[in-house]
Amino acid sequence: MSEPETPADITSPVAERMDLRLLELLVCPVTKGPLSYDAAAQELISRRAQLAFPIKCGVPLMTVDAARHLDEPKPAVKE
Repeated sequence: MSEPETPADITSPVAERMDLRLLELLVCPVTKGPLSYDAAAQELISRRAQLAFPIKCGVPLMTVDAARHLDEPKPAVKE
């Protein structure tokens, strides 16, 4: 029996900070499509909806009100 396919973003080293099981389960609340993880910006990205959902204290904020449009600047990265 073969392993189930996973999005390429899940197997990347930067995804290690995000719980991989959670990333596999979450979908965009607008399109119900896949999300990718931007570790540097701490966001989950929905390319189809053109939205980025922030991750605060390890918790993804999956509301449209909390999201930014991808054409807006990325948030400043905290060191």
